[in-house]
Amino acid sequence: MDGNNRWARREGYPGVAGHRAGAEVVREIVSACESRGIRYLTLFAFSSENWGRPRTEVRALLALLSRYLRNEVTKLVTDGIQLRVIGRRDRFSPRLQKLIEQAEAATVAGDRAILTLALDYGGRWDVAEVTRSIARDVAAGVLNPCDIHEDTISERLATSGLPDPDLCIRTAGETRISNFLLWQFAYAEFWFTEVLWPDFDETVLDLALADYAVRERRFGVRPLFRQ
Repeated sequence: MDGNNRWARREGYPGVAGHRAGAEVVREIVSACESRGIRYLTLFAFSSENWGRPRTEVRALLALLSRYLRNEVTKLVTDGIQLRVIGRRDRFSPRLQKLIEQAEAATVAGDRAILTLALDYGGRWDVAEVTRSIARDVAAGVLNPCDIHEDTISERLATSGLPDPDLCIRTAGETRISNFLLWQFAYAEFWFTEVLWPDFDETVLDLALADYAVRERRFGVRPLFRQ
């Protein structure tokens, strides 16, 4: 969800205003995806690298996150949407950690869709955590190295239990993965737009979905016959 700061500069606002505007878009897009039958949506809300941003910006981002968790849970419950959070939590304040736990617990019965927020998340961290987990089990004699397969890794990732992404939408003209879901994106389709995240709406979402709908997904296999 890139482009909050650029949007704020364009509009003549301080940077935090861009993040506030971006947070409002989240509500709209979550609802739009649910109404279109999209059962899984993952938002890269705060990366492990974001800690390196100016302290005032980090504080503003975390304050917006806290506000979202407090204000949106009731709607998520009403809409039958389960909230999951992936990423590290130990670097957040105890208060924010508790808000995350409470939001997950309150929405756990949601069966219409799953909204995943990636917070203090990094794809390399995710894979490294899995590697440590497997290494511990091998050292303890619980797991034989010969029994380590792709599923062994997938089942231990932060996204365990979720399908791999079909489509990655990247806003604000950015055309890189930026350490997001590195393992999970193996066969995902990518769609890039110059639209800044605060300007992203249902119309732009539908453009991405329409483009995705006409793509031929081969997963590395070439079809023998064409009609």
